Amino acid sequence: MTLQEKWKLQRERKAFLALADGSVFYGYSMGAPVDSFGEVVFNTSLSGYQEILSDPSYAGQFVTLTETEIGNVGVNETDMESPKFQAGGLLVQQINPSSNWRSEEELTDALKRYGIPALAGIDTRALTLLLREKGTVKGFICTSGSVTPDEGVAKAKAWAGLDGVDMVETVTCKEKYVFSDEFLKGFGMPQELPAADLKLVAYDFGIKRNILRNLRLQGFQVTVVPAYTPAEEVLAMNPDGIFFSNGPGDPAGVKDAVKNARAILGKVPVMGICLGLQILGLASGAKTGRLKFGHHGGNHPVMFMESGRVMVTSQNHNFAVLDASIDPEVLEITHVNLNDHSIEGFRSKKVPMIAVQFHPEAAPGPHDSNPFFEDCRKLVLENKK
Repeated sequence: MTLQEKWKLQRERKAFLALADGSVFYGYSMGAPVDSFGEVVFNTSLSGYQEILSDPSYAGQFVTLTETEIGNVGVNETDMESPKFQAGGLLVQQINPSSNWRSEEELTDALKRYGIPALAGIDTRALTLLLREKGTVKGFICTSGSVTPDEGVAKAKAWAGLDGVDMVETVTCKEKYVFSDEFLKGFGMPQELPAADLKLVAYDFGIKRNILRNLRLQGFQVTVVPAYTPAEEVLAMNPDGIFFSNGPGDPAGVKDAVKNARAILGKVPVMGICLGLQILGLASGAKTGRLKFGHHGGNHPVMFMESGRVMVTSQNHNFAVLDASIDPEVLEITHVNLNDHSIEGFRSKKVPMIAVQFHPEAAPGPHDSNPFFEDCRKLVLENKK
């Protein structure tokens, strides 16, 4: 069967997305032939669909890509942000055959291999406008034809959603490991690496490989541990610093994370990104809540309060630390989102700790905020015993 014949057959597999608000979007199935529930979000990145799909932070989410033409660069192992695709589903206007020298697999084949449903032919502009007005919406993807659109809407309404759910357990590693320099030999990585002269332990709430790469490039030897590793076990490893990673879902649902963070703060320098910031905020007495409009994409403006410098950042989160809940005697807000003024970073006034809500490692996205990793090394060196 030729690729063109294969594509024609796939376009005959009718499917739909039903939303809890009663809306239905029709398309055709280009991924795994499964029915699934998820929170529907949109991402404005023009490229980097593989990095988005393999980012564990997208677990449980149906990602709507606003870029209309997807798939032309295929899929390759080097650009994976985790061992597999993690998103709950993919919603696009058009998926194309690959035509790129780095492609090792068609996007549609990878979606099927990882069990991820995908709908093409969706009116993504209309869907994005709906999400922009109503915020994140619960959805149901039907590829099997086993239910009617009205039944799909009823299923979406009845689904409990992800609030309070521990999504981290679906993406964290099962046992600790040392991040290998082999992952730095891919496309765009330097030939000579700095000496790994600092020991860092990273809690894996859904950590991206590009975060680990950037930490290694700052001279950290990174040992990654499962999300539920007790604080005393991590401290017994005598690290120079401890990192709280990104990850999916509601920080309040992550078992033992806040308790472990409280036990660690003040013992060694601590750093965090995205979900890691939210956990550290809870451990410092602040509260978190769901954003009406989650941040997903590579064009979010953030101001560094100390200098007034504005950075364009990559982001992916539905929850945030609430500004009004912060004790100014404990935490100093360092970064603010210029779209909705939500918190994008803070440092502790009591102990060595810094954290940001955005993704300084990008993948995909801009590199404006990459110096955060330099700040991590500086924090550890200033407090090294």
